[in-house]
Amino acid sequence: MTDSKPVLTVSPSWLKPEASVALRCNCDNQSESWRIYWYKAVPDKSENGYIYELLPGSISETANNSFMIHGQTQTAGFTCRAGRGNPKYFTDYSEPKFVWSAVSHPAASLSVSPDREQHFTSESVTLNCGGNSTEWRVKRFSESGDLTVVPNCSDWMKMSGSSCVVSRQSSSKAVFWCESGSGEFSNTVNITLHSKLLSSVPVHPVTEGASVTLSCRLRGENNISDVIFYHNDKLIQNDSRGELKISAVSQSDEGFYKCEHSGEVSPQSWMAVKGELDSIYYCVSNPGSSSFPLLLVLGVVCGSVFIILYYFQSFHYDTDTCQHSHLFSSRILRTDEVKLLSIIFFKP
Repeated sequence: MTDSKPVLTVSPSWLKPEASVALRCNCDNQSESWRIYWYKAVPDKSENGYIYELLPGSISETANNSFMIHGQTQTAGFTCRAGRGNPKYFTDYSEPKFVWSAVSHPAASLSVSPDREQHFTSESVTLNCGGNSTEWRVKRFSESGDLTVVPNCSDWMKMSGSSCVVSRQSSSKAVFWCESGSGEFSNTVNITLHSKLLSSVPVHPVTEGASVTLSCRLRGENNISDVIFYHNDKLIQNDSRGELKISAVSQSDEGFYKCEHSGEVSPQSWMAVKGELDSIYYCVSNPGSSSFPLLLVLGVVCGSVFIILYYFQSFHYDTDTCQHSHLFSSRILRTDEVKLLSIIFFKP
């Protein structure tokens, strides 16, 4: 093996509930004498890059070139390098790779205004970073696979406050996220800039049971009719309406949406759907949106819910193995379970 820089790959790129993250570090001419070291990338306030910290746990050095991470729920960056000998001789670090999450959290969150994924090239898009820091920078990962600079926002010293205005004259698609001066990553969003026809899909996940209206926008026109809507490339509406209304969103509504008008087809955008319980977590973890008494009540209710769930899940019966197994820490609540709990606690 030479001392060339390793190449890191991560899978999947976008996190899903209960999914594990697979890291693979590819090195030239690797032999048994080399060991792979795995690191997380932490935003470095002293420069525009990252500092690298060994991944927590006792297994951060492995003889093979793959490593699994379980329980990752937030946007994160990783890198690797190889080492051998005593004292250790190390290769360079690989370029950092990222896994992205659409779920926001109190320490760092990203919101978009206007609240949609697609925008005209003539429009300005405002990205708002929020959380437990007063210093922020915004990162952009382009469709070509490059970590690129956002003018006046990717440098700690240039970004003013917590807002970043993005504007481009050419069509483009990229992934954006915020990084805080305290080393946190925000949720991640897709932003598409296009010149002609857009499908208005929410940029943030939609809660199960909520209503949502998707529209089709033509540059220079306020309202258009005779629009065709597609879900995962399947035609789902073709009439005189210019909107697609979903009265109660379910998991089956998640997927790619696009619209067509007068032979012009918009780019497609992903609409994510989150469970009802996630909304409870969001309310409790964002005190700015509620008063203290309401937070106290929600805290008590959520605590009681967890106690009941722990009792039932501690003795979950596995019909495939005929054994009892503890699954509480690794399973997402089903919608019917959430509704049952809401009846128990909120029925008058």
